Amino acid sequence: MTKPEVKNRIEQLRKTITKHRHAYHVLDKQEISDAALDSLKHELYILEQQYPDLITADSPTQRVGGKPLREFKKIVHARPMLSMEDVFSFDEMNAWYARALKLSKQNSLELFCMVKLDGLAISLVYENGILKTAATRGDGKIGEDITLQAKTIDAIPLSLRELSEKDQAEFSAKYKHKLGRVPSRVEVRGEVYFPLKAFNEYNKKQKKDSKQVFANPRNAAAGSLRQLDPSITASRPLSFSAWDLIADFGLRTQEEEWSALSMLGFPTNKESKLAMSLFDVKQFFDLELSRREKLDYWIDGTVLKINDNSVFEGLGVVGKTPRGLIAWKFPAHEATTVVEDVQWFVGRTGALTPVAIIRPTSIGGTVVKHASLHNMDEIERLGLKIGDTVILVKAGDIIPKVMRVLKELRGQNAKPIKFPSVCPSCGAKTIKRDGEVAISCSNKNCPAKDHARILHAARAFEIDGLGDQIVLHLLEAGIIRTAADVFKLSTPDLLELDGFADLSSKKLIEAINAKKTIQLDKFLIALGIRHVGSQTAGILAQEFRTLDKIRKAKAGDFDKLEGVGEVMSKSVFEFFAHNENQHLIDEYIKNGVVVNNYASKAGKLQGKSFLFTGTLKNISRVDAWNLVKQNGGKISETISKNIDYAVVGDGPGSKADKAKKLGVRILNENEFFSIVGK
Repeated sequence: MTKPEVKNRIEQLRKTITKHRHAYHVLDKQEISDAALDSLKHELYILEQQYPDLITADSPTQRVGGKPLREFKKIVHARPMLSMEDVFSFDEMNAWYARALKLSKQNSLELFCMVKLDGLAISLVYENGILKTAATRGDGKIGEDITLQAKTIDAIPLSLRELSEKDQAEFSAKYKHKLGRVPSRVEVRGEVYFPLKAFNEYNKKQKKDSKQVFANPRNAAAGSLRQLDPSITASRPLSFSAWDLIADFGLRTQEEEWSALSMLGFPTNKESKLAMSLFDVKQFFDLELSRREKLDYWIDGTVLKINDNSVFEGLGVVGKTPRGLIAWKFPAHEATTVVEDVQWFVGRTGALTPVAIIRPTSIGGTVVKHASLHNMDEIERLGLKIGDTVILVKAGDIIPKVMRVLKELRGQNAKPIKFPSVCPSCGAKTIKRDGEVAISCSNKNCPAKDHARILHAARAFEIDGLGDQIVLHLLEAGIIRTAADVFKLSTPDLLELDGFADLSSKKLIEAINAKKTIQLDKFLIALGIRHVGSQTAGILAQEFRTLDKIRKAKAGDFDKLEGVGEVMSKSVFEFFAHNENQHLIDEYIKNGVVVNNYASKAGKLQGKSFLFTGTLKNISRVDAWNLVKQNGGKISETISKNIDYAVVGDGPGSKADKAKKLGVRILNENEFFSIVGK
């Protein structure tokens, strides 16, 4: 064949392979055998090897890719990957629905129902139709780059399917309006999972070969995707199901997004339904609960989302969860076991937490040896004694907890659980603070507190390799006392510890030195201030912008912060009022830690908020966002009367109409450029 003929054959093969991939993964139709499809793939591979200049990024041969990575790079999500509120009963679901009705001022709401796949959530970004990046959820704001690994999953399209005239006609006939042009940037979110049949076969082969087996499909999916070597990911039969489409081209409802995902080439879960009433929702929930064991994948509940996109967006977000979305979870996995002992552990604030040591038992596919008891009040509520048989519950991948004591099975040797009068670590007296349930160690210098504080800081700084035992040995050897001391460690310090060689010592020191620069909100988390989590740290960082301003703030400065309650503001003020804590910060800085100021920059758009809808001709959505942020403005994903500008491109969605009704100033692309001075 001549090169033009080869090129033509390659294009035909790619189109045919992609067509059959779409038929199999999206339409559930197997039009040719696996062997025939493999034959086509092999022919394509041979031709591309002969003509490597004809290889493209979206070719089916590029799924198994690349050399092993040294580490995962980070990817910042353009829009945070938020979590969902969980409910566990019809009454709780009904209460959520009632709140949504009240807040949205609607008489009724259609709900789009889908099953909640139990796998690993990922984000896929396509630019000009080609898969550009794939990332894990991470902390919701920043995930790990798994692009090479995602490309090995056959159910994930390497390029978006072009919408045909037939697609457009069917869409218009069903939804009574036309689709806009697919924008240059499309983000799709979904779940990577390990099908049960494939999982069981894989484990069977691993066991036969005397190799490690996975505990459950969820762990298998997560472990397979987070492989630095993509060929390992490729060797495992993972699948993918899309559940969210972030691309503004005229989609008005979640049901329409579901249809568009299929048209673009993505598999969506067939277990979905548009519910017109709560009776429909309950019917869907009961049906999926009854058939969960018959499905070829794990599900742990149903997801309910307000179908109307404008209503959903108008409800906004509270904390880290959208108001228009919930997960109605199935009854948690349960098991019975015997409590053999109760141990008390000291946390970074000094609070003592009881943990039940239980007879090892399997629950939800995992063998567990410990269970949460929360505090002494919970032990008394349960009426728990050592030796009791208990019902153990594992819900939402949290540490199992003791739900109920089967007192009818209690033996004569059952022993009461004693409230510790002294700290199990240092022997100091325990105290109970006013208004708190937990008891605490009274010793400010308790080594267990130090140990927990340092581990907490190491996690906030994201220092690889600084684990539990290493911190313990460093404390016992007197090499460190505080988390700040970690940053003055040297290779000779580590060589004093058993088990450390020259190479491993240098590697850990390099890991520590690489993390000496930290963002302000992360540093506030690292300080371990009581009641301050990632959300409150973010509010403090955005409000004060520099560490110095926070250190010098007065009590009233914290009280007036929106989203920071009285208890939290008091805790923050008291932390910075203590000379010991100010000294700790000084030690961090002395040891080379650099705390970056809040990233937002002042500029001509300072305090102004922008919303974008539709496709812009001369700039991508992400670049437009960056222009706003560089000039001190803010980006909003939801429309409200508090938005200053709505930038409207081609094929805008319902946001444009709502912006007009709310009196928000509408800008076209040229007017936007004029404001930002580009």
